[in-house]
Amino acid sequence: MSTASEYRKGLVGPPVHPPDGATGPPPADLPEEPGGSGLPGEPRRGSLVRGLLRLVRPFQWPKNAVVLVLPLLASGASPWPAVADALPVLVLFVLASSATYVVNDLADRERDRRHPVKRHRPIASGAVPVPVAIVLGAVLYLALLAGSAAAGAAAVPVLVYAVTNILYSFVLKHVSVVDVFVIATGFVLRVCAGAMAASVPISSWFLLCVFSVCILLGFGKRRHELTSVQGEPSELHRPALRAYSVPFLNSMVTFAASVTVLAYVSFLQSDAAAGGMRQLRILLSTPLAVFAIARYLQILLVSEGGGEPTRTLFTDRTMLAVGGLWLTGFGLLLAVQSW
Repeated sequence: MSTASEYRKGLVGPPVHPPDGATGPPPADLPEEPGGSGLPGEPRRGSLVRGLLRLVRPFQWPKNAVVLVLPLLASGASPWPAVADALPVLVLFVLASSATYVVNDLADRERDRRHPVKRHRPIASGAVPVPVAIVLGAVLYLALLAGSAAAGAAAVPVLVYAVTNILYSFVLKHVSVVDVFVIATGFVLRVCAGAMAASVPISSWFLLCVFSVCILLGFGKRRHELTSVQGEPSELHRPALRAYSVPFLNSMVTFAASVTVLAYVSFLQSDAAAGGMRQLRILLSTPLAVFAIARYLQILLVSEGGGEPTRTLFTDRTMLAVGGLWLTGFGLLLAVQSW
């Protein structure tokens, strides 16, 4: 009978556990899921449902709320009817982005298995079988098409987003710089769809602001990926990283941060920013915007964070405080304008 010391020295194979699995870890080829015992052949209740939920990444859904920004900002003292008109488009983008995550994880499952973090994704880890993921993606796309038929012209940006991101998952994500620009364009499409649904003007300055801040976050994420992967070369996990370098990405995030501030101030000065008290809006919100960007750059360049921009924006206490102050100021201005 082999001993544990012989196994550790590599002289014999792994020990065989009793059929009931009463002792020892589960076999290596069976990834253990939260809530499951890991025993061979034992159904893991709820593990597939949890895997499907993780696959569509609900923690990423809040970023689709950018659909509502122009209806809020460009509708004067009573923006709520415009916001209500834009809500169906928000739902469509949730469906489209969820379907995109499924397609992306299907396309990347082999690379994800070699990544220290992404190997825990539902498809790469085996928590969601490939056929089940394909069915889920098909259902999401069918729901998107059905909803788009009822949304009219405002659904066109959503469909463009869906098609572009299928190309992104298989081709465009492997082309440096283009990969980040495609992601940023997706947010511009969200803004356009929300404005079209609410019948409010589309501000070119606001589109530039959204595009540049997404470029900032996108290049920041690439920088984190380039510097965080240990062991294997980072380009094995994302081929586009071959054409990136830390100095180049540092330059791009600095450039994008500058453009974002200039575009935001220009938007506040434009006619597209509804209501009066233009100078007061600039004086109150510009310092908060600059501070938020400075804080993100600090997280990215000093703390070596920023790998998940959505998590950073919604978990960093400083970011949350700045966002709360901005929303409070915006709400007060709306209240004053309505008097």
